[in-house]
Amino acid sequence: MEKEYKNLVLGCQNCKEDFIIEPDDFLFYEKIKVPPPTFCSECRKIRRMIWRNERSLYKSNCDLCKKSIISVYPTENTFPVYCVDCWWSDNWDPMDYGVDYDFSRPFFNQLFDLIKKVPRQSLNSLNNFNCPYINYAWNSKNSYMCFDLGYGENVFYSNACHFSKDSQDNSYSKKLDLCYQCIDSQESSTSSNLEKCKDCLDSHFLYNCKGCFSCILCSNLRNQKYCILNKQYTKDEYEKIKKEYINGSFSARENVSKLFKQLKLDSINKENSNIQTNNCTGNNIWNCDNCKQSFNIFKSQNCKFVNDIDSDLKDSMDLSCAAEGELMYESTSVSGHNLFFDVLVGFSLDVLYSVYCIKNNKNLFACVSLRSKQYCILNRQYTKEEYEELVPKIIQHMSDQPYIDSKGRVYKYGEFFPSELSPFAYNETIAQEYYPLTKEQALEQGYKWKDKEERNYTIDIHTEDIPDSINDIQDNDILNKVIECSHKGTCNQQCTEAFKIIPEELSFYRRMNLPLPRLCPNCRHYERLAQRNPMKLWHRQCMKEGCTNEFETSYAPERPEIVYCERCYQNEVY
Repeated sequence: MEKEYKNLVLGCQNCKEDFIIEPDDFLFYEKIKVPPPTFCSECRKIRRMIWRNERSLYKSNCDLCKKSIISVYPTENTFPVYCVDCWWSDNWDPMDYGVDYDFSRPFFNQLFDLIKKVPRQSLNSLNNFNCPYINYAWNSKNSYMCFDLGYGENVFYSNACHFSKDSQDNSYSKKLDLCYQCIDSQESSTSSNLEKCKDCLDSHFLYNCKGCFSCILCSNLRNQKYCILNKQYTKDEYEKIKKEYINGSFSARENVSKLFKQLKLDSINKENSNIQTNNCTGNNIWNCDNCKQSFNIFKSQNCKFVNDIDSDLKDSMDLSCAAEGELMYESTSVSGHNLFFDVLVGFSLDVLYSVYCIKNNKNLFACVSLRSKQYCILNRQYTKEEYEELVPKIIQHMSDQPYIDSKGRVYKYGEFFPSELSPFAYNETIAQEYYPLTKEQALEQGYKWKDKEERNYTIDIHTEDIPDSINDIQDNDILNKVIECSHKGTCNQQCTEAFKIIPEELSFYRRMNLPLPRLCPNCRHYERLAQRNPMKLWHRQCMKEGCTNEFETSYAPERPEIVYCERCYQNEVY
């Protein structure tokens, strides 16, 4: 007879808040033979994020070939860092660092010792061409300063942007062509400042529009053309007014941005931005079935507490930045089957507590930087029989002699890696992007912090001295010049204080009739993130007068936006 489960309320080890484990959660834990978690879902997510540094980059040298490289690891790290070519080469063997398991020491201490010795790849890059400054990127070419980029061509300063070309400064978007400053948008071309849009062409400052052509400052339109502020114009009228808004002038664009901000506040918002979903809760869920409390996921089913999933994920829980897998749990940057408690493990099967084992691995436990290996523990080779005999003993030992971190949090089998073992400081990782902390808060919670480096740039062009119009910019006046960021390092956005314009970027601005930016790429990135809802849900009621429908939404109750249930939204828009 199948065991019957009920809701269980537990106190989170980390934040001390209560959280609920539901019957279906227990069934999943039972299926993969892991104990229930002791951290709440949000603290589990943050714990995973602390192991993913996307955009904090440093200059260093490859520890194998000695050439100059860009790396996600600062020079003071304890382990060797190899350039991408050397790491993938046969000029070294990660098995040389293998050690026997020691039952007299906690598991995580031993794994951490191994992590500190085995060479690491400077950037997470796979099958890219002419892309020296991109990280977490694959199958892309001629792209620059992009993070989480897949199948991109001539893409600059973007994140979570896939299958796009000739575009710049976009976030969480797919299939863009000649697009600028677009967020959560798809299949659009020759456009700028699209948010939650699809199938739009030659349009600017649109919010939640679909199938629109030559529209400016519109919201919730479907299959319209020549509209400005949701008002219909003739083609000639539209082109005349467009010149007032989109003319290459920074001051004009700033005025349009203010109008756009108010337009969004006055617009009706659907309870979520989910499209073609069944039995799902969360936000930005596309073509998914039975996915709960999940965010930014595509083409997946039967998942819970997952975020930033590219596609084809099944029967998994507590994942960040994953794709193409099944039965995965408490991992980040993974793809494969039966992957539990992993960091950067790809195209692999039955791998537990391993890091940077990127390709074609099977049956690994606590390994680092392995490729195409099987039946290994702590980078030491075993027979199938030896492996299957030793792993259960290690799992039991993890509970008998757990790791206890500096804040007294206990890590037995079933917990993801302790945050204090991450090679990154909290503010170097994506955790700072979604759950920002001050230095004092981070240290109080037991996280590492990296102090800001003194940059002392010699500024060639101050913000107020940049010509207003792109038409007044000469190559010699701007290229290779150090330009002041208007935030001047006073924000909490990882400001670099200054930046340069590269030739390809200047050509893009001219082609799109866009003014030069006044912010550095990091600040522009954080400004885009600020337009997205948090990965959190609140219970609310529809704001349409007379409607009593209730729902879970990522719009907090205190926010000013107008939020309707899906039925009322559809009635208003269609």
